[in-house]
This record gives sequence, structure tokens and C-alpha cells, in this order.
Amino acid sequence: MKFIHITDLHLVPPGELLWGLDPFERFDACLNDIARHHGDAAFCAITGDLTEMGSPQAYVLLRDRLARFPIPAHLMIGNHDDRGNYLAVFGGADRNGYVQSGLLLNGNHFLFLDTLKGEPSSAGLYDTPRKQWLKARLSEAAGKPVFLFMHHPPFDIGHPLMDLIKLEDAQDFENLLKDSDVRHLFFGHAHRTMSGIWNGIPFSAIPGVNHQLPLVRESVPTVYSNEPPMYSVVLVKEGRTVVHSDAFLHRAPADMPLDVERDDWI
Repeated sequence: MKFIHITDLHLVPPGELLWGLDPFERFDACLNDIARHHGDAAFCAITGDLTEMGSPQAYVLLRDRLARFPIPAHLMIGNHDDRGNYLAVFGGADRNGYVQSGLLLNGNHFLFLDTLKGEPSSAGLYDTPRKQWLKARLSEAAGKPVFLFMHHPPFDIGHPLMDLIKLEDAQDFENLLKDSDVRHLFFGHAHRTMSGIWNGIPFSAIPGVNHQLPLVRESVPTVYSNEPPMYSVVLVKEGRTVVHSDAFLHRAPADMPLDVERDDWI
């Protein structure tokens, strides 16, 4: 099974730029590349910061684009989103009004979480109603493979800026996952490619579609940076999870003849 991970679109009303970049132009290029090369994917998960300021117009334009996208999309919200504006356009709240959902495919449970705390904080929150929802979903999985998607990482990632605004109640969240077969955790928020293991759970993140966050703050004079945006192609089969990250705007042929190194590697 194949699925796609995208994050941090930071969409703004049409005609506007964000940090000198056009978020919709980059997002359109991302969707077109995925549709061209990975139209067989089962779904696409977009892990939050769909918009920069929670603009209703941006959500409408996002909805319209996804309606034409050939792959089902599962959306989460991040600290730059507005839950009310999102739900007015997309609907789909759980019984407590949060943007959370689950998907069962090929015996795997995919859970899409809502970690938005709300203004003025950019940190994440997973309060009691949301914990109860997740606890129920993990109970339903009953030991079957679980894949988690969320905006905020529930642990320090080693970046001084982002570690200030991770999921606040991280220990309680960690306790919720005990005794569950969580195979992988996908998150956004960090605007960087990274992977590792947290308490035995593999995790990965990718750069945002619009702007990035430099690993070393002093490497550029601005808080954000313009680095290659990426999406991830995730392959799940027989206990194996492989995550490929593709820099869709920075893919060009090498300076070599077209007939070199073809079909002769074995």
C-alpha cells in the first residue's frame, strides 16, 4: 500500500505572497506532481498549517483543489489554522468539535489527530476529550498496526525554536500510546526533513510546501528559509514501512547521455 504525506501549506488568499513565495503556486505544483507519479496512492495526509492565518477564502480554494485531486485527502489543522473557519468549509468534526478522524485500510488503522491549542499560543495541546477519542480508537485497533498523523511533535526535536512550541502535554500523550502497536508517527510543524525513534516508535517529518526553517538559525539572516519543499511517499507492506521524501521542485536530469546506465545494473 502506498500513501502520501504533505504538510505546512500556509495558504494565503489568492494574489498574496508569504515570505516572498506563492503558497498556492507551490501547492499546485505539489498536487500535480503527485497526481502524475503517484495516482495509485490510497490516500494523502496533510498534517496541518493548511493556511497561514485561517482565512475562509483559503480553505474554500483548498477544498476546490482537493475536489479535483484524484487521491482522497485527510486533513489536520495546525497552530496557523482556525478550527471554526476550517469546519465551516470542510465539516467533519468529531462529537466534541475537533478535527479528528480514523481510517481502516488493509488491516491498518490510520489516525488523524487535532493538536491545535489556539491563540495566542503556537504550541500544541491534546486535552481530555481528544485523549478519550484517541484512547477509544486505540482500543478499537486491539493490537493491530496503528499509524498516527498530527501537526505538533510530542517531544523535543533538537531545534531551539520548535522545542518551545511542541505538544505541551507530551507525557500524557506518550502514556496513551503504551500497549498499542504504533508503527509510525508522521508530523508537520518543524518545516524540516527528519526521522528517528521516540520510545520505540519510528517517526518522520518533511519540509513544508511553502517556506522552511533552517536547522542552524545563524545560517541565514531570517527566521525562515527558502529550501526545497518535499512530499513523502510511504510504502507499507508486511511489517515494513518505507518513507521516501521527494523534492518535487528541485528534480532535474543529470548532465549525462540518455542511454548511459540503463538496464545493466545486475
